Amino acid sequence: GQAGLVEERKYGEDKLTFITDCKNPKAVSILLRGGTEHVFDELERALHDALSVVKAALEDGKVIAGGGAAATEIAMALRDYAPTVGGREQMAIEAFADAIEVIPKTLAENAGLDPIDMMLEIRSAHKKGDKYAGINVLEGKVDDMMKNNVIEPLRLGIQEIQSASEAATMILRIDDVIAAKQSKGTESPKGSSGTSNFDEY
Repeated sequence: GQAGLVEERKYGEDKLTFITDCKNPKAVSILLRGGTEHVFDELERALHDALSVVKAALEDGKVIAGGGAAATEIAMALRDYAPTVGGREQMAIEAFADAIEVIPKTLAENAGLDPIDMMLEIRSAHKKGDKYAGINVLEGKVDDMMKNNVIEPLRLGIQEIQSASEAATMILRIDDVIAAKQSKGTESPKGSSGTSNFDEY
C-alpha cells in the first residue's frame, strides 16, 4: 500500500506510530483517550455501541425515524386497531400502546423537556400525517426527524420492542410464591431477643 506520512507521536509515556493519508485504506484505527479509567471505559462502550448501530444500518439497508417518531406512530396504529378487537384484548392492546409511548416520554424527560407538552405536540403532528415527527432534543421542539438526520436502524427498533415484550411476558407468567416456614425445634426461648430460623422452599 501507499501512505502519505508515517510518524511517531508520544502520548504520555506511550509512543505510537501513525500512518496517515493512506490510499484506499481497508482498515483504520481509532485512538481513545480518557482522563480516568472510568471515563475511558465509558468512551469505549459508547464507541462500540455507535459502531454496532452503523453496522446494523449498513447490513440491513433500512432505517426508521428516531426521536420517538417511530414509537409514536406504532402507538397510534395500535390505538386505532384496539377497538376492532374489543373485549379484554382491546385493553391489553391499549396498554401495550401506552408502554411503547414511554420511549418518547423518557426522551423528553432526559432532555429536560415537559413530557406532557411534548407528547401532546408529537401526537398532534402524527394525526396531521407527519409520521416522521419526533423530539428534537437540541432545540427542544417537535421536528421532522428525517430532515434532521435523526435515524436508527430498523433492526434496533424491532429488537427493542421484542426484548421489552419478552421481559413483560416472563414477569406475567410468574405465578409461584416463595414461602417460608419456621423450622421445627428452633423456636426462640421466651424472652430471648434472637431471631427465628426459617427454611425456604
